[in-house]
Amino acid sequence: MSELEAQLRKAVRGEVGFDVTSRALTTMDASNYRRVPLGVVAPHDADDVAVVLEVCRDHMVPVVARGGGTSIAGQATGTGIVLDFTRHMNGLVSLDPDTRTAVVQPGLVLDRLQEAAAPHGLRFGPDPSTHSRCTLGGMIGNNSCGSHSVAWGTTADSVRELDVVSGRGERLRLGQDWDGAPQGLREVVDGELARLRTGFPELPRRISGYALDALLPENGADVARSFCGSEGTLGIVTEAVVRLVEAPRARALAVLGYGDEGAAAEAAAGLLPYGPLTVEGMAADLVPSAHVLPRGGAWLFVETGGESEAEARARAEAIVRAADVVGSTIVTDPGGQRALWRIREDASGTATRMPDGSEAWPGWEDCAVPPQRLGAYLRDFRALLTAHGLRGTPYGHFGDGCIHVRIDFDLLTEPGVAAFRRFSEELAEVVVAHGGSLSGEHGDGQARAELLPKMYGHDMVRLFERAKGVWDPDDLLNPGMLVRPAPLDANLRFSVLPREPVDVAFGYPADGGDFSAAVRRCVGVAKCRTTSAAGPAVMCPSFRATGEEEHSTRGRARLLHEMLAGELVTDGWRSTEVRDALDLCLACKGCRSDCPVEVDMATYKAEFLHHHYEGRRRPAAHHSMGRLPQWLRLVARTRTGPLVNALAAVPPFAWAAKRLGGIAPERDIPRLAARTFSRWWERREKAPVGTGGDLVFLWPDTFTEHLSPSVGQAAVRVLEAAGLRVALPPTVRWRTPSGGGEGVTVAMDPVSLLRGRERVCCGLTYVSTGQLDRARAVLRRTLDLMEPVLGTAAPVMVLEPSCAAALRSDLPELLHDDPRARRLADRVLTFAEALERLAPDWTPPRVERPVVGQTHCHQHAVLGDGPDRRLREAAGLAGELSGGCCGLAGNFGFEKGHYEVSVACAEEQVLPAVRGAGEGAVVLADGFSCRTQLEQLAGVRGRHLAEVLAEGLGVSG
Repeated sequence: MSELEAQLRKAVRGEVGFDVTSRALTTMDASNYRRVPLGVVAPHDADDVAVVLEVCRDHMVPVVARGGGTSIAGQATGTGIVLDFTRHMNGLVSLDPDTRTAVVQPGLVLDRLQEAAAPHGLRFGPDPSTHSRCTLGGMIGNNSCGSHSVAWGTTADSVRELDVVSGRGERLRLGQDWDGAPQGLREVVDGELARLRTGFPELPRRISGYALDALLPENGADVARSFCGSEGTLGIVTEAVVRLVEAPRARALAVLGYGDEGAAAEAAAGLLPYGPLTVEGMAADLVPSAHVLPRGGAWLFVETGGESEAEARARAEAIVRAADVVGSTIVTDPGGQRALWRIREDASGTATRMPDGSEAWPGWEDCAVPPQRLGAYLRDFRALLTAHGLRGTPYGHFGDGCIHVRIDFDLLTEPGVAAFRRFSEELAEVVVAHGGSLSGEHGDGQARAELLPKMYGHDMVRLFERAKGVWDPDDLLNPGMLVRPAPLDANLRFSVLPREPVDVAFGYPADGGDFSAAVRRCVGVAKCRTTSAAGPAVMCPSFRATGEEEHSTRGRARLLHEMLAGELVTDGWRSTEVRDALDLCLACKGCRSDCPVEVDMATYKAEFLHHHYEGRRRPAAHHSMGRLPQWLRLVARTRTGPLVNALAAVPPFAWAAKRLGGIAPERDIPRLAARTFSRWWERREKAPVGTGGDLVFLWPDTFTEHLSPSVGQAAVRVLEAAGLRVALPPTVRWRTPSGGGEGVTVAMDPVSLLRGRERVCCGLTYVSTGQLDRARAVLRRTLDLMEPVLGTAAPVMVLEPSCAAALRSDLPELLHDDPRARRLADRVLTFAEALERLAPDWTPPRVERPVVGQTHCHQHAVLGDGPDRRLREAAGLAGELSGGCCGLAGNFGFEKGHYEVSVACAEEQVLPAVRGAGEGAVVLADGFSCRTQLEQLAGVRGRHLAEVLAEGLGVSG
């Protein structure tokens, strides 16, 4: 243990982490930059902060304050000690509705303050798109703004007082009239009054540099305001008194359509006299599906407020009448507004991919010009992009003249990095020519600080250096930011990644087959760090259960990045740090849909486990549950199901089985069905079915086949009632397909005859445990069995959502070299999709009952639940299903050591929803894992939608 670490552990009450994982998680923020810290400290209180500064000053080790780690200019990274305020110093100290103020700690997430203020009709004005995970300390450090800045300004406009520890350890209380100013600051300002009065551009989003003009006497000598935007270079905030504003009782959102972004930009400033709350702009390039928006190629999101819905709508209508638009819509429904705002908020992640899938990066994320100059600036900006052969899609705060954009810089090669520098220097000159600020929201950091002389001139920058020297004479706090900056093209996070593609099992088609590119998808916007799953969202249940960064999608991606880099994580695929971080990943695939850049951590986890255990002994759970289809098929073939059930009911036998199988002792072993689904299918008396119906193959997944055949039986009854012909996939290999459906004559593979019947399998359990060689073998055998089906036009209906998702996504990515994989994936339908597509005129029975339950996470993330919603509505099943994850997630919740996290995930949404259900409510759970979790934790029987409809038809298996 180093002397620095030893002293910090002895003196600090909070956590001190010098381990590989702690350091790896903080090497990056949401910028292009990477720095490896010596250690991370989570201070318990202001005394801890002071002690850390004292110890680090003695060792000449720099200190960087970090909140949510969503900074886009690199200012939340450093080579010394990183202070993580999110773990302990994250509280709301007090809230006074009468004075409309709140006292907050720096690690408090903005949404938690908004939730506390809302019952009083109040809110904090600034609201960045990262409001669900950014912290008040980070907002103060960057002087953050957000979409409502046209109404409520920047964070500096909302700060009353700040408790700060300076670089020399002084405890200061910053306010107006020089309150809390360190000795010597007033003298610096008094000697430069003329320069301070003339050297700052007048525009609403001037964030670059130090706000020394706030110290002018005519501005109240406001030391707290001047401190905002200093990016942790002047002092460490330990507490803040912030101003709250009155929230409108009602809001309306007018979405205005324009022909292109230039027209939208030209129009934005003209709407400001109408007093809107927002004037946000974005173009069609950033909208995955524009059908929810009015006609146009670019849009302004203009929000209005009022005492009533009618008043808010009237103001929105006045704006629409005044705007010269090609299309418009006004939304007053809060749910509809949230859905539209999600499109805008996700743009920061969506913009990291160009329409053709190529990568784009920050660096010039938030320049700002006077709003009246925005149209002209955008034209010059576009011209510069064209001149450099670059692409980017601007969006952002058009009403404030602040533009966000990600650009397809080549940051992987030396020529590309050199071009990045040239473009940056030229764009800085364009911004300054329009009277703008290099940063309009996110701060300068390393991305722009080097270019501040172009904006302010060398004399003003030297004045910034003098101010920094007064506050932090030892240059202890976040050195290399704002003054004496590091070069903008140094410390790029991509430089450490391997230049040649890594040998991997999955195809990663969206990333050109390159695992490094897949890992690079995570840009750090940290939507996965949201502490509550809003609406149908799933990502990231393990983070919400533990609150630990390493259990977030971003944290895991950071560790994978460091694994590929090989500097901190030095043992590659054998890394225990990466393994431990991925251990609590439920493979729910929520990140695949909820992450703006579609990081697929479930696939990355399977890939890692495949390599990590290659040629090594695997955990017992990988054998017991990873090979579940194999064991259950053996039980069925030997007809020992009753014996297995009987032994599982005897505590000593159950204890021994769970211990040997790596299963959590708290779990009950599910009972096997007395008769498999396939056996029921073979022996049932088939009712006459019309010959005119479409043929559909029902996939006998492992769970339906062996554990809940009643679901398969119900599905058959419903499908046949809808006029469809149902068949099961073949169970012997076929040499030559000769048709499809019943009554097909084929030549059989003699090897298969010796083995007995084989069954199709989606390979899910092998994939989730990283047994990818075995998964490939199983899937190739499955494709062989499915040859005759693929020779027909018949779709394949899969009842178990996780199996359907595996066939639709994992199969073609794992067998990317087999064209049959894509053909089968394209045939896969869910139960509701099959009815909607193949029997569109069929009317389901009217069940007329309320429903509760949870949308399966794989259905949310991969399959989509639109057809299910429509089918439930047609059947009179009223109510919304919750989001989140049930927490069992296949083998995850059964594995030893996962029980507590599994329960915590279930307690977030689904269990409270089920417990609060009214009498007569149907508990819907299409996944076997979801049904098992409900039964074991709540004593409730969940049902597949097929079972509910079959009951409504008056039929059963």
